[in-house]
Amino acid sequence: MQGAYVKVFISSLIGGMGPTRTAARAAVVGLGHEVIMAEDFGAMPTSPQVACLEGIRQAGIVVLILGKDYGAKQPSGLSATHEEYREARQSRPVIAFVQEGVDRDADEAAFVTEAQEWVGGLFRGGFTTPEELQAKIGRAIHEVMLSRAAGPVDEGSLVERALSMLPQERRGYSSMSRNLNVAFACGPTQAILRPSRIEDRTLAEEFSQAAMFGPLRILDRTKGVKEAVEDGSLVIRQERETSFTLTPQADLLFALPIPRADDMMGGVIEEDIADLLRQALRFAVSVLDKVDPTQKITHVVPVASIGDAQMLAWQTRAEASRNRGSMSYGMGRDEPSPVRLTPALRTRSALTHDAVDLVEDFITLLRREYRNNAN
Repeated sequence: MQGAYVKVFISSLIGGMGPTRTAARAAVVGLGHEVIMAEDFGAMPTSPQVACLEGIRQAGIVVLILGKDYGAKQPSGLSATHEEYREARQSRPVIAFVQEGVDRDADEAAFVTEAQEWVGGLFRGGFTTPEELQAKIGRAIHEVMLSRAAGPVDEGSLVERALSMLPQERRGYSSMSRNLNVAFACGPTQAILRPSRIEDRTLAEEFSQAAMFGPLRILDRTKGVKEAVEDGSLVIRQERETSFTLTPQADLLFALPIPRADDMMGGVIEEDIADLLRQALRFAVSVLDKVDPTQKITHVVPVASIGDAQMLAWQTRAEASRNRGSMSYGMGRDEPSPVRLTPALRTRSALTHDAVDLVEDFITLLRREYRNNAN
């Protein structure tokens, strides 16, 4: 979808939405793009549900139109449109439009709330007439295409960039502190912040205040911070290796201190790592909303590691309580590797809507990596 042509899937209830879907088709075709709609599938060897989900996977953009009725529920317990939305939001932009002035059934009202909370901001709108919807879809698709004018989203290069941001481990070095490191490489790669913006004291102070005292704080409010521009990036540091870094490309690195578990003699508690991951995700979203409000950044690759992990003892809080006083360590073991998701590339909005799943997946990968290396 990086050039002047893109496939657009129209997702909505079909019954009772004829004029609305006709307007959506006209908007897409009028821009010179290809429309994918269930009405055009014809006889297929697969079920309509499978055909529609396959259409989602072929599309570069999904237009979601929500009216007053939810539609029949599939075996999953969701309507076909809801299933299509859940499939699409994992990897492609969803432009959601909500019909106004109608009495929605309860399931459709809940669906509208879910979609509005996830999509957010630039690519969402209400409509009352098919003509209004057609105009809004045309503008929204045009804005999506402009946001990708910086170039393609290259997953491989973003993975490499995210991994390169993580602090290098120092063998034989042991610190009284240990950090969870979380890096986010953002794409399409482009300059989001000019050098003058990076060096703007107001920006540095704003992020310092948010990191220490805001509702999404990630740093210790009882300790001071130092702000600096290092290698062209804004770095807010709090003691030793605890820091937040923002690059001109809006890449982010968090090095957050892991709470000390004295009863584990220096080990870490899984639930503490999960809390830090949630904090990093929430703060990353707030930073991107601040520095890139028009959503030029559409995708991210997050990666994570734990610093000074060769002697790591990883347990849940319940396991630590049961095993108090009988801790084992990984002396001489292989150095654990950073972890990343599969696929590594995620939509920007996934940081908000899929945060629970992202944290669970990262915890599973970190647990697997660090426990396996302890054996």
